[in-house]
Order: sequence, then structure tokens, then C-alpha cells
Amino acid sequence: MTRPNFNDIQSFDEFKQYYWYRDELKQICKEHGITHTGTKTELNDNIKAYFNGEIIKSVKRMKIRKQDVPLTLETKLLECGFVLNGRFREFFGEITKTPNFKFTADMATALRRVRSEGNVNFTLKDLLDVYYGKSDYAKYDNSACQWNQFLKDFCRDENNKIYYNKLKAASILWKVIRDQPGKKVYSASLLKKHQALLRQYKGENK
Repeated sequence: MTRPNFNDIQSFDEFKQYYWYRDELKQICKEHGITHTGTKTELNDNIKAYFNGEIIKSVKRMKIRKQDVPLTLETKLLECGFVLNGRFREFFGEITKTPNFKFTADMATALRRVRSEGNVNFTLKDLLDVYYGKSDYAKYDNSACQWNQFLKDFCRDENNKIYYNKLKAASILWKVIRDQPGKKVYSASLLKKHQALLRQYKGENK
């Protein structure tokens, strides 16, 4: 089974069965009058809304002047000019009692959403809830890393030492599952089933 054309897909559940590159998502959004800026997660959310009958249009970002305000849990992100820097790292480190505090991918995703939507009500407390996993306001899209993980797993497999160009060999297997529904993960059974496709990369470097 090959990946169908976007216009032939009937639902978001069907759409998410397939792997889409960010550039492909941007093009789909652009062709259908949907805002086509943002992260891969945001583009997927826009397409989900499209299947639900809602067209997400571009919104003009609100310009709010950064104010030198004391930091409390009730402080608004846009009000204090929040960025992922040392000042705010120190603040969250004190709140969470975590030495060498590090921002999470979910927190960075939440910040991008706050900025893109001009959400003036989102507070540092809301961001803390994202850190603790108490809020699903924004989640980092791990699917963006699927190919990297696939390649790592392919290279770790001892059976693949016979391939002189592991990157090309892995990319052939990746293309097989990329355009099919289901999980995009490497497995020994996948290799066994499609090993014939990799014959040209066996042996010494050419």
C-alpha cells in the first residue's frame, strides 16, 4: 500500500497513519488556505482542524512591550518577555528546587503556541504545569524524530554490518514504511522481509 494523495484522504485518523515531512505539511496547508507557518506539531493541528471543518487562518501576532516585572507564578509570559534563558531558568530552578534546571521540549512548544496565538493570559504557573505534565496545552511532536531513531536502530543491528552504506540502505527501508499506515520503527522482521532491496549495498565500499 502506498500513501494516498492528500485530497483522497477522508479523515484525520487516516491522515496520521502516514508519515509527512514538515515541508509537505506546509505545502498541504498552503494549497488549502490554511496557515502554513509553525512547527510540525502546529501544522498537524491545523490539518486536524481542517478535517473537523475549521480553517485556521494566519493571525497577526500581538506586540507587547517587555516589562521589567517581578517574577511570580501569576506573571504572564508575554508580560515579562519570557525567553528560554538564564533568568527564567533560575526562577524555575528555585520553584522546582532543581539545580541546573533545564527547560523541556514541551515547555518550548508551549512558548511557541503562546506567542503564535498572542495568549496574554498564559502564566508562569501554566508553564510550570506543562513542566510537571499536568497540562497538555502543548506537546512536543516526537514524530519529527522518527527517521533519526529509525536510522540509529538500523545501525545498531549487528546484521547490518554487511552494508557498506548504511545511510542509503536504511533510507530504502524507511521509504517502505514511511508511506504505509502504522508505526514507523525499525525491526528485524522489516529487514528480513525487504532484504532483497538492499543487495546493492552489500560488501566492500565501492
